[in-house]
Amino acid sequence: MTDSPSPLRTFYPPLEPYETGMLDVGDGHQLYYERCGTKGAKPAVFLHGGPGGGIGPDHRRLFDPALYDVLLFDQRGCGRSTPHADLNANTTWHLVEDIERLRALHQAEQWLVFGGSWGSTLALAYAETHPDKVSELVLRGIYTCTPPELDWYYRFGVSEMHPEKWARLVEIIPDDERSNLLHAYHRRLTGDDRALQLEAARRWSLWEGETITLLPSPANQEQHDDAEFALAFARLETHYFVNQCWLQPGQLLRDVGKIRHIPGTIVHGRYDMPCPLKYAWGLHQAWPEADFHIIEGAGHAYNEPGILDRLIRTTDGYAGKVAV
Repeated sequence: MTDSPSPLRTFYPPLEPYETGMLDVGDGHQLYYERCGTKGAKPAVFLHGGPGGGIGPDHRRLFDPALYDVLLFDQRGCGRSTPHADLNANTTWHLVEDIERLRALHQAEQWLVFGGSWGSTLALAYAETHPDKVSELVLRGIYTCTPPELDWYYRFGVSEMHPEKWARLVEIIPDDERSNLLHAYHRRLTGDDRALQLEAARRWSLWEGETITLLPSPANQEQHDDAEFALAFARLETHYFVNQCWLQPGQLLRDVGKIRHIPGTIVHGRYDMPCPLKYAWGLHQAWPEADFHIIEGAGHAYNEPGILDRLIRTTDGYAGKVAV
């Protein structure tokens, strides 16, 4: 279905976590987590994007704090989790089991799983692995980590829409390596030249920060230009993407039958640059039972007005809140 852009809902008021901590998940990794809302209310987990993005204060505000007990966490290697930007024992399947460890910490038999962008990939992988642990799925900015999706963003596609930004991205890569930009950046981001690593991280991160919204967002650009954020973001993204996120070709759609009984909602911006709408449409075709919302006048970011409106209405609805 296609949504009207108004009237629009927006964030719940700012709030602080009622609990924070670090969880040792093995392999030398410690995950930062926080719980927000009302302890003992409807359990939910928020899965951030990237890979390597991290959580922020506004992510807490996607849920009615009176109705939800939400756990948010920084995935391995990013945000406040340690060690920072570390690639060791850092795969999709490590993260899936981390979510299970956090569910046990939360003491939830089942929980609503909310994931956007890479978080939608991880949410699908988790739900298809542990379908009995998921009460509902909220997926935004669908990404299934297939070669055509990677090529669209890092070879030919978005380069035609943002040529001036693309020129900056490829500038530090010699001509003979530009046919495989992902691998060229991965080599520099995992190499020994620290100055080149940081420069590559900034350029990689800004490419995404400046193309994920329909209209320019100075806040996104500032975050993605931050050296600490950019290093984790770029190293983890290229690490995951050169390995196709440790997924078999077409795996997430192939296994969607495992989750078709779970109530779900798919939200996707019409003009999403990193994640073309056709892949959300493909998920909708494989999972017709899920609610499907195409948001007009929106790109990829969760906080674009139409997308945010639909996400808030969705979390309200799954908590049984009557729309006003």
